[in-house]
This record gives sequence, C-alpha cells and structure tokens, in this order.
Amino acid sequence: MEYHPGGEDELMRAAGSDGTDLFDQVHRWVNYESMLKECLVGRMAVKSAVPKDYHEEKKVLNGMLPKSQAADPLAKESPVSPSYDWFQTDSLVTIVIYTKQKDINLDAVIVDYQNDSFRAETIIKDYSYLIHIGLSHEIQEEFSVRIVENVGKIEIVLKKTENTSWTCLGHPLENHNLFIPKKDTGLYYRKCQLISKEDVTHDTKLFCLMLPPSTHLQVPIGQHVYLKLTITGTEIVKPYTPVSDSLLSEFKEPVLPNNKYIYFLIKIYPAGLFTPELDHLQIGDFVSISSPEGNFKISQFQELEDLFLLAAGTGFTPMIKILNYALTNIPTLRKVKLMFFNKTEDDIIWRSQLEKLAFKDKRFDIEFVLSAPTSEWNGKQGHISPALLSEFLKRSLDKSKVLICICGPMPFTEQGIRLLHDLNFSKDEIHSFTA
Repeated sequence: MEYHPGGEDELMRAAGSDGTDLFDQVHRWVNYESMLKECLVGRMAVKSAVPKDYHEEKKVLNGMLPKSQAADPLAKESPVSPSYDWFQTDSLVTIVIYTKQKDINLDAVIVDYQNDSFRAETIIKDYSYLIHIGLSHEIQEEFSVRIVENVGKIEIVLKKTENTSWTCLGHPLENHNLFIPKKDTGLYYRKCQLISKEDVTHDTKLFCLMLPPSTHLQVPIGQHVYLKLTITGTEIVKPYTPVSDSLLSEFKEPVLPNNKYIYFLIKIYPAGLFTPELDHLQIGDFVSISSPEGNFKISQFQELEDLFLLAAGTGFTPMIKILNYALTNIPTLRKVKLMFFNKTEDDIIWRSQLEKLAFKDKRFDIEFVLSAPTSEWNGKQGHISPALLSEFLKRSLDKSKVLICICGPMPFTEQGIRLLHDLNFSKDEIHSFTA
C-alpha cells in the first residue's frame, strides 16, 4: 500500500467492499483490454493435475491447502468442499474459511482452542468441514468470529500472545482439512461451568452453564447437545435441548457472537442415574457439553402460515426456541398453537409465561391437557388421541402451509405421528424430535 501513488487513505476507501466504481472514477483506462492483456500468463486448469501423493508432501500449513479428498461414494451430491487461508498482523492472526455457500450463519461454525490445539468445525448442509491445527505459537483465550454472509466467508480472529511474526500457522492434527458427512463425525466435548440452577416445577430445574472463553458455539434452533458426566468411573451421556432463559424476557432473542451461556430445563428423576448426579453438582463445577446434533432445518419455516406444536412433559424444551423464533422471524405466520400434555397442573413447565405470551401475541394459543388432573381442573383431559388432534389441528386457511412439531416420550411421539398420518398430514408437514 505504501507504494500506491494515491496514498493509503484512497485505497482504504474500498477496503472490504466492491471497489469497481471507485477504480473506474480514478483510472478506468487501467484495464484488461488496454494494459493487463500483456500480463496474462495463462488460465487456471479446470481439473487439477495434482499427483495422488501430493497431500503427503504438503504438511506445512502456510497458506491455502488443497481441499480434502474425502472418500465418499456420494461425493457428487455433496456441497463443494470449503477451503481456508490465513494472514497476520503484528498482534492478530486471521483464519478465513471460504464455505462457498451464501446462507451461512454464526451457528454453523464451532470453534475450540484447548492446549494449543485449534479446532474449527463448519457445518454446511449435512456435511462437516474441519480445521484442526496445533498452532505454532500461543494465542490468547478469547477470539472473535464473524460471517460475511453474502459471500459465505467466515473470519476467525485470534490474538497473539506475543507480537512476533509467524512463519507458518502450525501443524495438522487428526482429521484436519476433512470434508465429510456430518453423520460420520464423532462427538466433540468441551467443559462448561455450572453458573446457576433454579426450580421451575417440583421436579424440573433450569440449569445455566457457561462455555469456556476459548469456545464459540451457538446451538441452532431445534438441535440438541449431549451432556457428559463421569459417574463411578464411567462416562454417561444424555441428550438435552438448550432453551432460552425465559419465554418473555428474550421475546426477540438476540444472536450474540459472544453469547457464552447455555440454558437447559431438566427433569430430575430421583431413581435415575444421570439427573441426580447433575442435580448434586455445586455452582462452579464442570459438565462436558458436545457439539450440536439434530436434523431440524430452519428452512422448514419458509413461507409457513400455521405452526402446531405437540409436547409432552420435558418434550416442551425444543418448542421454546421454535416458539420464540416463529413469532419474531416468520412474516407469513398466522397461527402458532401449542398442545402441552402433562400429568398434573404442578407438572406444567412455565405455565404463567405461556399464558402471558398468549395474551401478548394474539397469533399464539396454548392448550393444556392433563392425564391425572384434580377434580378442580376445568381444561382438557386424557392422552393424545384422534379427537383431541382433529379439533386442535385446524388450518387458518384451506391450503395454508403447515408444520407440526412433536416431542415427548417415545410412545407419545410414535402414537402422535401415526395419528397425524391418519389425519392426512404429509411427512413433509411433520417434524418429530427424537434423540
């Protein structure tokens, strides 16, 4: 930049943006036709003529690496493999991932830095792209992640511990630069600290866990994670869906890049193995949390008009973020209805919040169904049935676009899906949450 005749300030006017108009204003004549034609060396080959053993030779991570040769028979149907590059200043190292997709969000990238190991996993459709590097120098714990959405570029900015120039990024670790189906990847865990727990019902608690400062993780709507504890020398894992800390305070849930807290509504089973151990944890203790899993796609909300939610007990947890998202982000939405099945009134999670939300937003209706109510109960009673569903699942218009989400104990979910098919709802109109 220091050699630019117009100075650095002039160049910086186009920094990070399309500089074509600015260029044309100043020196339109410096173009391919008049000048650059003489500089053309040749065109890049469409197909790589790289020998098969090339990957073995290219060990040093100094710049862009060739894309992974993932052995996948369905490779033709997979998205184009991402690639990455890096650059540095005196104090920062920026790793850039080129996803070659335009609809990438912050929740598509998971970054962990532990014991000099840098790990960035990017989820693209049903595929996983992993950067896994032993960094050549130390970095500070905190880093930033940002997305340039219109070009699908992810920038991870690391802060150097010492202001020295790196000659290379580091050395490759297990599965580095691999692009494979998500289902073929193992679970990766990081230790999270218990910040708070509070009673919600007589047997359900709201747990708040804090991610490490060296982790960027946002769980996509409708997906779950696994919690892992070591109990009597054995690792035990259980799936749970993160929730908002409340239905009302985060009515429009902010997507914060530095959101470090994850909330879970968990029912404690006194005779269980996992949940009593979780309940006995003290504030400040640690629990391992996996990367997100699940097949719910936010694209199912496109042009949605009617959203029906069927939940039993803690099967309500995936519905919380879906409810928040639907009421704030789907312009075509006319109606959201939740049918919430429980044994007794004391079992209903966040009853007052649900009733306040229904009062606040006229598009939302809530119906409670109890299987073992007291004699004072005036609402609906029983279990999931054709009669209950046929009355509940009324479209706002004859051919409105519908999505039905269902979650609860396995018998409830299986019975519900059968009944929905009997009511002529198609497979595409039903999403069941099962872990």
